[in-house]
Amino acid sequence: MTQMFNPPHPGKVLREYLGEIDVTTAARRLHVSRTTLSRILNGAAGISADMSLRLSDALGTHASFWYDLQAGYDMWQASHKKRPKIQRFDVAA
Repeated sequence: MTQMFNPPHPGKVLREYLGEIDVTTAARRLHVSRTTLSRILNGAAGISADMSLRLSDALGTHASFWYDLQAGYDMWQASHKKRPKIQRFDVAA
Protein backbone atom coordinates (compact mmCIF):
# COMPACT_ATOMS: atom_id res chain seq x y z
CA MET A 1 0.00 0.00 0.00
CA THR A 2 1.37 3.40 -0.94
CA GLN A 3 1.45 5.72 2.03
CA MET A 4 -0.41 8.99 1.52
CA PHE A 5 0.85 12.22 3.07
CA ASN A 6 -1.26 12.84 6.17
CA PRO A 7 -4.31 10.83 5.09
CA PRO A 8 -7.70 11.89 6.42
CA HIS A 9 -9.35 9.96 9.22
CA PRO A 10 -11.66 7.36 7.62
CA GLY A 11 -14.59 8.94 9.47
CA LYS A 12 -14.17 12.03 7.31
CA VAL A 13 -14.39 9.88 4.17
CA LEU A 14 -17.41 8.05 5.60
CA ARG A 15 -19.13 11.36 6.28
CA GLU A 16 -18.86 12.15 2.55
CA TYR A 17 -20.23 8.72 1.62
CA LEU A 18 -23.23 9.18 3.90
CA GLY A 19 -24.15 12.45 2.22
CA GLU A 20 -27.48 13.68 3.60
CA ILE A 21 -28.14 10.58 5.76
CA ASP A 22 -28.22 11.70 9.39
CA VAL A 23 -26.16 9.95 12.07
CA THR A 24 -29.16 8.45 13.86
CA THR A 25 -30.55 6.85 10.70
CA ALA A 26 -27.15 5.57 9.57
CA ALA A 27 -26.41 4.13 13.02
CA ARG A 28 -29.77 2.37 13.11
CA ARG A 29 -29.18 0.83 9.67
CA LEU A 30 -25.67 -0.29 10.67
CA HIS A 31 -27.02 -1.73 13.96
CA VAL A 32 -24.61 0.33 16.07
CA SER A 33 -25.25 3.04 18.62
CA ARG A 34 -25.43 6.65 17.52
CA THR A 35 -22.48 7.32 19.84
CA THR A 36 -20.35 4.67 18.14
CA LEU A 37 -20.97 6.08 14.67
CA SER A 38 -20.57 9.66 15.85
CA ARG A 39 -17.17 8.85 17.39
CA ILE A 40 -16.02 7.39 14.04
CA LEU A 41 -17.34 10.34 12.06
CA ASN A 42 -15.61 12.79 14.41
CA GLY A 43 -12.26 10.97 14.28
CA ALA A 44 -12.40 9.83 17.91
CA ALA A 45 -12.64 6.12 17.04
CA GLY A 46 -11.36 3.93 14.24
CA ILE A 47 -13.14 1.63 11.81
CA SER A 48 -12.87 -1.98 12.96
CA ALA A 49 -13.00 -5.07 10.75
CA ASP A 50 -16.62 -5.58 11.86
CA MET A 51 -17.55 -2.00 10.98
CA SER A 52 -15.76 -2.38 7.63
CA LEU A 53 -18.04 -5.30 6.84
CA ARG A 54 -21.14 -3.38 7.96
CA LEU A 55 -20.17 -0.38 5.81
CA SER A 56 -19.48 -2.67 2.89
CA ASP A 57 -22.99 -4.12 3.15
CA ALA A 58 -24.64 -0.71 3.61
CA LEU A 59 -22.73 1.25 0.98
CA GLY A 60 -21.86 -1.40 -1.60
CA THR A 61 -18.14 -0.88 -1.17
CA HIS A 62 -15.50 -3.52 -0.61
CA ALA A 63 -14.83 -4.15 3.08
CA SER A 64 -11.09 -3.83 2.55
CA PHE A 65 -11.62 -0.25 1.34
CA TRP A 66 -12.59 0.89 4.86
CA TYR A 67 -10.08 -1.34 6.60
CA ASP A 68 -7.25 -0.11 4.35
CA LEU A 69 -8.21 3.52 4.94
CA GLN A 70 -7.99 2.90 8.68
CA ALA A 71 -4.67 1.05 8.40
CA GLY A 72 -3.18 3.84 6.28
CA TYR A 73 -4.34 6.47 8.73
CA ASP A 74 -3.05 4.50 11.74
CA MET A 75 0.33 3.83 10.11
CA TRP A 76 0.84 7.49 9.21
CA GLN A 77 -0.12 8.59 12.73
CA ALA A 78 2.20 6.01 14.35
CA SER A 79 5.10 6.88 12.04
CA HIS A 80 4.95 10.51 13.17
CA LYS A 81 5.08 9.83 16.90
CA LYS A 82 8.31 9.80 18.87
CA ARG A 83 9.46 6.21 19.40
CA PRO A 84 12.40 4.65 21.23
CA LYS A 85 15.38 3.44 19.23
CA ILE A 86 14.85 -0.24 18.55
CA GLN A 87 17.74 -2.66 18.14
CA ARG A 88 17.52 -5.37 15.53
CA PHE A 89 17.26 -8.96 16.61
CA ASP A 90 20.26 -11.09 15.71
CA VAL A 91 18.49 -14.00 14.11
CA ALA A 92 20.51 -16.86 12.64
CA ALA A 93 19.14 -18.07 9.34
